[in-house]
Amino acid sequence: MINFNGEIISENELQLSNENRAFKYGDAIFETIKVSKGKVVFFEDHYFRLMASMRMLRMKIPMKFTLEFLQEEIIKTIENFERANTYRVRLTVYRKDGGLYNPKSNEVDYLIEVKEFEYVEKSTYKIDLFKDFYNYSGLLSTVKTSNRMINTLSAIFADENDLDNCILLNEKKGVVEATNGNIFIVKNNIIKTPALTEGCIKGIVRKKIIEIVEKHPEYTIEETTISPFEIQKADEVFITNAIVGIQSVTNYRKKEFTSEITNKLKSNLNLIVVTS
Repeated sequence: MINFNGEIISENELQLSNENRAFKYGDAIFETIKVSKGKVVFFEDHYFRLMASMRMLRMKIPMKFTLEFLQEEIIKTIENFERANTYRVRLTVYRKDGGLYNPKSNEVDYLIEVKEFEYVEKSTYKIDLFKDFYNYSGLLSTVKTSNRMINTLSAIFADENDLDNCILLNEKKGVVEATNGNIFIVKNNIIKTPALTEGCIKGIVRKKIIEIVEKHPEYTIEETTISPFEIQKADEVFITNAIVGIQSVTNYRKKEFTSEITNKLKSNLNLIVVTS
């Protein structure tokens, strides 16, 4: 079952026209949200990111789109599934049908999809660079639009080369993010992640990790430019997203990483999820 504009319907009942703007122009944004034990994790952060993205893309925000309304819509959709501990929820918002590049309307439709989710962390996790195309730096790249072609191609590349993930680069050959999340590198007690000006998504867990490290007396966080060479020299590397939380990286080419600090950050993040 899915939720289309507040109506719970089967997937077979959903009918999108040939004028659908998400399909024709990628004129859509989305949030991937974790629901754990009935709790919508970090939903306030997801909500404010969604509102900021809608304003940036000049979508008309419906009056009913309050935090409480959208959270209730997610819970309502989940209630139509068998009981599970964890769900992956995708909330997609797109402009209504019509128009060419210039839309007929800035009003929106929304779609909520739910899948049961259980993640088992791999003992080895290998990454490498994806260099066929660049993820250009700039403010628009920080928004989760439905135009994910580079991510799609990098995921195919990873599958073809027996990798678990890929690192995306920008036009300056700087590290941007991983295929499905933000990336952090650890060297000594300094933890670095690409700055938003490099073109990375404004990740929800990225934000939480930065907040955790800023309060930690032993570690320093830097939002900065990162070269691929620095990954080779790092002690630890990890990837973050809203579903997995923190994923340790074990191998980059011939380099093997430890995970001591990464595991400490995982514990801190899990504590926030439980207590928030």
